[in-house]
Amino acid sequence: MKSMKSYFACGAALLALSMTSCSDWLDCNVDPENPTSESAAFQNRLPHIQFYTNSANQFAAWRNTFACGDWTRYYPNGGAYQNMSYWYPTESIVTTPYQWWFVGACSNINDMYTKAVAAGAWHYAGAAKLILAYGHMLMADLYGEMPYTEAVGPDATPSYSTGKVIYLGCLADLDEAIEQFQKTQEATVPTLQEGDSWNNGDVQKWLKLAYLLKARYCNKLSKKGAGSYKDGKYDEATILDCLSKAMQSNSDNTIVNHTDANSKTHDVLGWDEPVDYSPLYSVSGMNAGYYVTEMLYNNLTNFAGYGVEDPRADHIIPWQVSVKSANTPANIKWKGEWRRSLGVDMTSSKAPNLTGGPLRAMYGVYKGKGGDYWWIDSDSEARQGDTIYVEQTSESKGYAAKIDLLYRRNGTDASRESGTFYTRVSAPTYIGTYMEACFIKAEVLFNKGDKSGAFTAYKEGIKASIELMNSKLKVWCNEDENLKKCPSFTPIEQADIDNFLANGIGSSADITLGKIMTQKRLALMFSMENWNDMRRYDYNPEIFLGWGIPAAHEKNAGAQKAIPNGKTFRRWRQCSHEYKYNSANLQAIGDEVPGADMSYDDGWNKKEDAWTINVWWDSDQQ
Repeated sequence: MKSMKSYFACGAALLALSMTSCSDWLDCNVDPENPTSESAAFQNRLPHIQFYTNSANQFAAWRNTFACGDWTRYYPNGGAYQNMSYWYPTESIVTTPYQWWFVGACSNINDMYTKAVAAGAWHYAGAAKLILAYGHMLMADLYGEMPYTEAVGPDATPSYSTGKVIYLGCLADLDEAIEQFQKTQEATVPTLQEGDSWNNGDVQKWLKLAYLLKARYCNKLSKKGAGSYKDGKYDEATILDCLSKAMQSNSDNTIVNHTDANSKTHDVLGWDEPVDYSPLYSVSGMNAGYYVTEMLYNNLTNFAGYGVEDPRADHIIPWQVSVKSANTPANIKWKGEWRRSLGVDMTSSKAPNLTGGPLRAMYGVYKGKGGDYWWIDSDSEARQGDTIYVEQTSESKGYAAKIDLLYRRNGTDASRESGTFYTRVSAPTYIGTYMEACFIKAEVLFNKGDKSGAFTAYKEGIKASIELMNSKLKVWCNEDENLKKCPSFTPIEQADIDNFLANGIGSSADITLGKIMTQKRLALMFSMENWNDMRRYDYNPEIFLGWGIPAAHEKNAGAQKAIPNGKTFRRWRQCSHEYKYNSANLQAIGDEVPGADMSYDDGWNKKEDAWTINVWWDSDQQ
């Protein structure tokens, strides 16, 4: 497959289109080195649109992962992500996905689509419609209501559309994408491969992705009455039909294979980072102090109480080099010099964040007393044991010019940390996968009463997830033989896979919706679908095993104002750009939003607990 950077050879100047396409006052002479809206070819637009769309989705998914309870951050300086982990959302989280979608991607899609249709480039037209649905659905998932029908028109203050209008519009766009992908392009137009960084021009993969997204979106209507998806109803038959046409194995997946090449092409929306590495590395992998929670740890090491460790556990739970001492807790896993993290308790009365922790461990000489080891910079006895938590920081060879992917806290091999599978610099982004198709099928069949069919799909989804992870582990170890010495990178043995599938996931006789949905979230880690699922099932701890509202939520005044006791986290409030420049339209749409307090002086969406208003698909609103 082509590397990501090769698709961006035309230069980052295409992002200027997001400013020039609708603003006459920016018109200037055409520079052949910097394409304009009129001169830019559709095959050159596509990789930029893909890059910004994927980044917007990954940034949003990462932030919402904390609200789902799988990850947390160190105290006391963990910032917005620490706050999210105990349900204290703030405006600092809400802007980036909005900007990267509307400015980086959406503003270029209509021009790309129009040119593609005019040229008979039906596969580019299909890609445009699919991505349009993918990005606008992200906005509906996050904010509920959003400028949609007028979003990229000439009006600087576009009106808002309801969640239902956006939702049905996205499904209609997917239907058109499916139609376009099945057409034969004109022989004279560029092939899809020339601009495609997601599927390398494989139209059948695009078609399967479209069917998966349609099944995903129709399944999100599970709170609506039965009927046609075209009317905004739960359409079970359509979901299963789409799944029969979506991915049938891992070879059908849509995966962005990021690289660690440190491309000279960088984004132009202010971060100035390479376009080839993983978005999750940008917001997580290169940063300090992120930990797995006890819920995630338990689901990986003793799923549903079966007593069989998930073979993915070693690759998701971070490791660090350490020295075993007499005080080392017996339940910590060791492999040679490597020590695996324990999970941070978030929900009990003994949760570390109730007593000022967990604190980030330091490595080196302890307060001048000699000896290099992991220690906590605190006089609190309750915090001294926080060395049991290993952060997920990792490194890069291309971007940071380090010797390998292992993070060295003080630059020495004795302070190495492994990171975690999904947030490394070259970790893949799973846009649409066979494993997700399996879990959707398992959920639908279980709710139909077909436990045998549900278990078969559930087991196949778990197997696909493990095999997909293993394929990347082998790539990393082939690239650097020394990584095999770290248990986070060591490929999974077939015997461990077989044992887990036989003894660690249950059977058709004891299959539950909770097992299906919990295994789905493990497979789709750092996916928006995890937060979507939790809202669909109202944060039910019987469906999301080990889940509980964070204990610190009740103790934090800001968290209590944002999400008062008795309510749950349901949406993001709008970002400041909408408040400052489009406030009248934002206020006006509130008349159509059940739960919006139209009497609030600063506007319904500025009310402190607006985070608790259900988005359209998450409500009983018709």
